[in-house]
Amino acid sequence: MPFWTPDPTFYPSARMAMQGPAERYAFLATLNPTLTGAPDALCVVDVDPGSSGYSQVVGRVEMPNAGDELHHFGWNACSSALCPYAPHPHVERRYLVVPGLRSSRIHIIDTKPDPRQPKIVKVIEPEEVMDRAGYSRLHTVHCAPDGIYVGALGSPQGEGPGGILVLDHDSFNVLGRWEVDRGPQQLAYDFAWHLGHDTLITSEWGTPKMVEGGLNPELLLQGRYGHSLHIWDLRKRRHLQALDLGAEQQMVLELRPSHDPTRSYGFVGVVVSLKDLSASVWLWDRAGENWSVRKVIEIPAEPADPDDLPPALKPFKAVPPLVTDIELSLDDKFLYVSCWGTGELRQYDVSNPSSPRLAGSVRLGGILARSPHQKAGRLNGGPQMVEVSRDGRRVYLTNSLYASWDPQFYPDGIQGWMVKINANPEGGVAVDPSFFVGFEGERPHQVRLEGGDASSDSYCYP
Repeated sequence: MPFWTPDPTFYPSARMAMQGPAERYAFLATLNPTLTGAPDALCVVDVDPGSSGYSQVVGRVEMPNAGDELHHFGWNACSSALCPYAPHPHVERRYLVVPGLRSSRIHIIDTKPDPRQPKIVKVIEPEEVMDRAGYSRLHTVHCAPDGIYVGALGSPQGEGPGGILVLDHDSFNVLGRWEVDRGPQQLAYDFAWHLGHDTLITSEWGTPKMVEGGLNPELLLQGRYGHSLHIWDLRKRRHLQALDLGAEQQMVLELRPSHDPTRSYGFVGVVVSLKDLSASVWLWDRAGENWSVRKVIEIPAEPADPDDLPPALKPFKAVPPLVTDIELSLDDKFLYVSCWGTGELRQYDVSNPSSPRLAGSVRLGGILARSPHQKAGRLNGGPQMVEVSRDGRRVYLTNSLYASWDPQFYPDGIQGWMVKINANPEGGVAVDPSFFVGFEGERPHQVRLEGGDASSDSYCYP
């Protein structure tokens, strides 16, 4: 008698996921910064040190249209399918859901039978997304127990509010808008959840009109970009509470909740403070029925000669860290913080979440430093997107932020690269001198790892 068995890359707990086999391939979104001509692509990078193709692009699928601006993509299914209330325990981690941030188009890409030869099996056009959900400018994808959630920055007209839409797990049809009662929430960016607490958290960047043309200095100095977190009832889909970090804290972006479903804390990165150009990381948590947030990490700007700075920074006489991504290891022990401006990747020991301790640091690129890699010499751009392997031993970095924002901070252009950092389980990081992937004419953004990574899966068991 045959039996259905769950996908072997699904794990009941983060602790068990850490014991799984190492990834052999990384899937990487690359964009054509001109937004015309050649389309964006999904590349497959060999990350197996024992392979003859190690540190090389070994597969590639181009999108059917130009100008998508691929950004944050995700798996169709993950370990959340093992949650007690999941209606689909026998789906498999097979398809990558790849949205266009600028086009609002969604690509469904099949990674089987050969992950080196992914292929597009469905394209959801922007008209369907806008008609069914009322959203556009799709940014982030997460797999949940009840569907595929896709974050969006705004309305079809480029205004607010932004929010979340849901896709069906099997057909990939757009089901509609997730929010039933959004309360005061207007700006959107990332979203995350505490499945064990029936809670969803959202963060804020700006509407499409606020971000697509580049960073707007006037809006920034007026404190108009996002500076709040929003707490939601996950099952009732209703807004519960807004947590304002203060208008001087501009662009409250990446959310990284604890991987332990019994815990209710998480970290969020803030790009810049208007007070002194510092960047920061904040800790949210719940006490009773109320949630709170407070700053636990502050990274100062680095003084600089205005003559050496790009025009956008000359008046400030400093290089801001520009924290654009953070990542939490599956054991909740280490938080990785990318400083795209200064070119630094910081590793913090967050075993005590309320009191992070700097445990390691490396430098690559940076607005002024242009810190080198052994295989490529001096680099531009800086650590931007961060992805951590399930066992916590490897950290992958790419260097492009957003097509219209890259030249404001790196006027000579972003020469794309992907690198690997080796992480010590006891703390400490070092650049892997043998791994470097360079890109000509296209810019790499998000990385997803075969079998899952530190930000792809949610767990319902401790």
